[in-house]
Amino acid sequence: MIKFLDLKKVNARFEPEFDQVFRMFLDSGYYILGGQYKVFISAFAKYIGTEYCIGVGNGLDALHLILEGYKTLGRLSKGDEVIIASNTYIATILAVKQAGLTPVLVEAEDTTFSFDLAQLEAAITQKTKAIMPVHLYGQIVPIKKITTLAKKHNLLVIEDAAQAHGAVSSNGKKAGNLGDAAGFSFYPTKNLGALGDGGAITTNDAALAKVVGQLANYGTSSKYVNELAGFNSRLDELQAALLLAKLPSLDADNQRRREIANAYLNEIENHKITLPFYSGSDDHVFHLFVVRMSNREQFERYLNENEIGSLIHYPIPPHKQTALTEFKDLSFPVCEAIHNTVVSIPMSPVMTDQEVMQVINVLNKY
Repeated sequence: MIKFLDLKKVNARFEPEFDQVFRMFLDSGYYILGGQYKVFISAFAKYIGTEYCIGVGNGLDALHLILEGYKTLGRLSKGDEVIIASNTYIATILAVKQAGLTPVLVEAEDTTFSFDLAQLEAAITQKTKAIMPVHLYGQIVPIKKITTLAKKHNLLVIEDAAQAHGAVSSNGKKAGNLGDAAGFSFYPTKNLGALGDGGAITTNDAALAKVVGQLANYGTSSKYVNELAGFNSRLDELQAALLLAKLPSLDADNQRRREIANAYLNEIENHKITLPFYSGSDDHVFHLFVVRMSNREQFERYLNENEIGSLIHYPIPPHKQTALTEFKDLSFPVCEAIHNTVVSIPMSPVMTDQEVMQVINVLNKY
């Protein structure tokens, strides 16, 4: 059986470092916001290319705290509209709602699964204050067009970079350094994954970094002094140490993902299977390799029978979720078609060439 993602195998490569890290963690006696946390956020900021990084509890909190930070700074106010692609994961939308802002969903386009840019501009109103592009599946959105549009209308650009660790845009900047601020997730399945929950905010805005750092720690400015009504969302000291051990391997892992993606793209030849768009550049880190099938259930059964793992990212579009009833009357035909046809096939930096060829052969015989 070729697993969709073998996390045990992914992390086994780092076990000697993890053993050392855990011993250091125990010996330090400092388990929250300690030395390893500080080293990691500095290293991750340097890697992304931003001035600041704040470690938080998870990716949802990262986006939520950015929005709360801008509210504190007066850049956003309750009820302001934030534009989001309709085919994102629900966390993007929940972050906006939790901050007391209004999510405005925009139709997707079916090549890169990003915004339909014409509909994006049409959705801007006087209440619109931010655009939140999602680098879905690890592929950077058409960021230059989005930031140009944002500047035209004086809007914030807040990246949801939860799936795009290490992706590089055409201007040489990494995801997380392409807008005003960005939220990352270190959920274990991510390209840079912790062994538990974790997240981070990256930005070049000193005022935002200061405020978000306070908000994430009860609004604290110094010990037991609370200037703001904050939250409790801190990247765990142990997770920071584990992430620090894995960070130097991220670029090599992403390159291996691209090699596997190129093999899939060049050697899967089956007219029933629609392969994803890829420019061939470093703007995609293939967090997921997503194909499209008109008869998905039958295809999934076939993969399972042939011992090939798969998952669906994601089976239900946000506007059809019972948690988001305010959107239930909306219609996004392209978005709905995407959610009804996508299937993610195995993609991992620890897959062997033999496993990759086995996946290709099974798909070609479908």
